[in-house]
Amino acid sequence: MNKIIVPIDFSEYSEFALETAAILAKRNHAELLVLHMLEIDKGRVTDSSNAHHEKMVFFLKLAERKFDEFLAKDFLEGLNVTPIVKHFKVFSEVAEVAKEHNADMIVMGSHGSSGLSEIFVGSNTEKVVRYSKIPVLIVKQKPSKLNFETVAFTCDFSTEMVTSYLKARQLFENIKLIHVNVPGEGFRSSSEIEIAIANFLQKADGNLDRLNDVHFTSDYTIEKGILNASNLIGADLIAVPTHGRKGLAHFFSGSISEDVANHATLPVMTFKI
Repeated sequence: MNKIIVPIDFSEYSEFALETAAILAKRNHAELLVLHMLEIDKGRVTDSSNAHHEKMVFFLKLAERKFDEFLAKDFLEGLNVTPIVKHFKVFSEVAEVAKEHNADMIVMGSHGSSGLSEIFVGSNTEKVVRYSKIPVLIVKQKPSKLNFETVAFTCDFSTEMVTSYLKARQLFENIKLIHVNVPGEGFRSSSEIEIAIANFLQKADGNLDRLNDVHFTSDYTIEKGILNASNLIGADLIAVPTHGRKGLAHFFSGSISEDVANHATLPVMTFKI
């Protein structure tokens, strides 16, 4: 891991994300790209009049001053930190910045059940996830050890999830695979799930050595099943594969990823399928 992007709005939750990213950067000798998007509409950005130019300069100088204050943190000492300011708030730009700088991960701060703080409200976390081709880590509180000793990887054991699973394996050693069986369409018997698990592990690992690391459970919703199973196995992180713009794979439909990210007390990391 060489570069980590941290979108910030200078809030407390942004600081949680920044400190989390700093811990990861120190472990991996990575650079931090700290991104702030000014709330300026595109019309003002393209307006060439002197008055608007002066306003743009004012907002940019204000952002620079806030950056200086916000980045004056002891936990950033010794790190290579690059501040980046974008002129207007379009969340697809986070993915564009990631591509431009060849970043490896995005770390974002969240209120949890209330959604992301200040500029990250409503479905904006979902928008970042949809556009991002790299893992997105969403944190909700001040980090402590940040060891991620046990990672709950949510999976339906389809072939298209193999790549995301292998990406997670590169980052984490102790991964527990979780499948949630719900009533109605998509329900599978225990024998059907066991066959799917065996096929998945053969394709992904070439063996069945991780059979004991697989947990499947039944619940009324996918979200509840993921949260309950993660707590049961003592997970430190929930990993969720996502199709991005296409929505979540198979039973990961609708707003499941956003619901998990908002309601989980644990950090959540998404992996693009």
